[in-house]
Amino acid sequence: MRIALCDDNPKDLASLASLLETYRRETKANLSIRTYANGVALLDDVRTERFDLMMLDVMMPFVDGIQIAREIRGFDEGARIAFLTSSPEFAVESYEVDAFHYLLKPVTRDKLFAVLDKLRRTVDRQGEGLTVKLKGGVAGILFARIAFVEVLNRTVRFHMTDGSVKETAGSLSDYESKLLERPEFVRAHRAFIVNLDQIQELDKLSLRTFSNESVPLSRRLSGEVKSAYLKRLFLQAEMA
Repeated sequence: MRIALCDDNPKDLASLASLLETYRRETKANLSIRTYANGVALLDDVRTERFDLMMLDVMMPFVDGIQIAREIRGFDEGARIAFLTSSPEFAVESYEVDAFHYLLKPVTRDKLFAVLDKLRRTVDRQGEGLTVKLKGGVAGILFARIAFVEVLNRTVRFHMTDGSVKETAGSLSDYESKLLERPEFVRAHRAFIVNLDQIQELDKLSLRTFSNESVPLSRRLSGEVKSAYLKRLFLQAEMA
């Protein structure tokens, strides 16, 4: 897990980093920590790097923690953000930006460790994904939220299960190895890779996803897709 700490108070920053190091040592967690003394520096990095959790002090000069969170939400809806503050009055604002947690200072070992345990469970439950460089910055895309992927004019388009589309420059080959090594993904066409779990209807030369989008199915790959789809349905029925 990669965690970013942002606090303009050097003593609080050092104390929190020490607690995180204690957690890493005691739980053997794969944990890396990066500290920031102001929000501007964090914003510069978060556009090109991915953190599993960002812990932000609410009261900071120039740009406060709530403002930073709103800025991050503008280009990364899935970022996990926890707020640090000595006053509970900012709790409502923290939930307006979908905060992962809210910790009152001074942060205690028990409170922090509970948040880190929750983070580990959340990361494990959500599973793996791709880190993709989008126009607005770097974003994590969970495999489970991808309906299908297509390439068009050197642009890779990730069609998400909620109907949204995330775009990045490149070719399908940049991502196909990571996608096709997973049992839920199959190539449907030379320009399309589809999530079998997101297929609602399957015809001879096309398929329709649960997000109501049509994906072409090549004649050459049609049999392979249908076979993989039926196998996937059979396995899911056995697990039910």
